[in-house]
Amino acid sequence: MNFPLRHRLQRTRCEAEGYLELGMPEHALRALHRHDNMVHGDAHGCYLLGECLRELRRYDEAIAPLCRSLELIPDDIHVCMALGWCYKRVGRLTQAIESLEHALSIEPGEAILHYNLACYWSLVFDRQRALRYLAEALEIDGNFRELVHGEPDFDPLRSDPLFRSLTGVARI
Repeated sequence: MNFPLRHRLQRTRCEAEGYLELGMPEHALRALHRHDNMVHGDAHGCYLLGECLRELRRYDEAIAPLCRSLELIPDDIHVCMALGWCYKRVGRLTQAIESLEHALSIEPGEAILHYNLACYWSLVFDRQRALRYLAEALEIDGNFRELVHGEPDFDPLRSDPLFRSLTGVARI
């Protein structure tokens, strides 16, 4: 890519990031669409496009640019997490799990990955895996314990004695 195009792409990404930081995903999306050809060949541009669509709750549409970003930079855990988020919300839990498992292979010490995997495994009723990932998340960062009680993804596990023990929930 020649210098003027690279410079234009960089400006477009900065503009989109600014709009996203301000909570204006529609504006960010417009900025990115003005330079579609350049954006689709750029990992960060694709990620930003996916993030705009994700924030607009257009999860199904967000998957393609996030996948493209991951093709270009396969070790970006933020893209994996965004992709998992979208897959979950369109009912593709197997792909959501695969995306986060891939991220975990890159950054095994990230508590949020373990926590989200616990959520996803709970939703597919795999008690053993859900509890294993939850235990790991809580071991890495005990602050996640505060999130468990309000997390509907764990509803299938609420009555499980090991879940109660892990999360500090007393018997009712």
